[in-house]
Amino acid sequence: MIIKTKKYALDQKTYISLAMRSWVKHNWYWGFVPLGLIFVNAILNVTGVYPNWWIYLVIVLLTILYVLFWAVQFTGITQMEQTKSLFQKYVYEIDSRQIMLKLNAREGGILKWDQIRSVTKDKNAYVMVVSNEQSMNGMKVNWLAKIVAKGMKDAQFLYLPYSIFTTENELKFMDTLLKRKGFLAEVEKQ
Repeated sequence: MIIKTKKYALDQKTYISLAMRSWVKHNWYWGFVPLGLIFVNAILNVTGVYPNWWIYLVIVLLTILYVLFWAVQFTGITQMEQTKSLFQKYVYEIDSRQIMLKLNAREGGILKWDQIRSVTKDKNAYVMVVSNEQSMNGMKVNWLAKIVAKGMKDAQFLYLPYSIFTTENELKFMDTLLKRKGFLAEVEKQ
């Protein structure tokens, strides 16, 4: 069976929201660094070893700047010419071999299942994270570019809302297909 969806384009606000949510989900533990620094500074203040107030301000400011850096990165992706294809209207044809993304009858692309790193079944959609490992292989980049690439590993994804599927049977087949591919757990209640 082949699933053929309605034409759909990912909204830029949805993209930024999902990318930031994914980034926070994978990097929440770094929040303990500023909390630890604030705690150490509070102890130093109370004991009188090094009384100061400006370190609190610097820690909060640097934390906000770090989060804003990533928000700007994800927002910037929506404005780049190279990533324009993420936000075009596609008809998705999904089967057990591949996912075809069709702009029209002649233009489009193919995404093999081995390029999908993970799938999340959200309350409104399937979110399929596309692996960027193949594109990063063999690239010679500096340490900063490697850090940014690692932070953006979940920034390329397919967002397939349930509303683009034409029938309930297609949704059930999609669930079955994702279970067979090992992306969804066997027992899952909605």
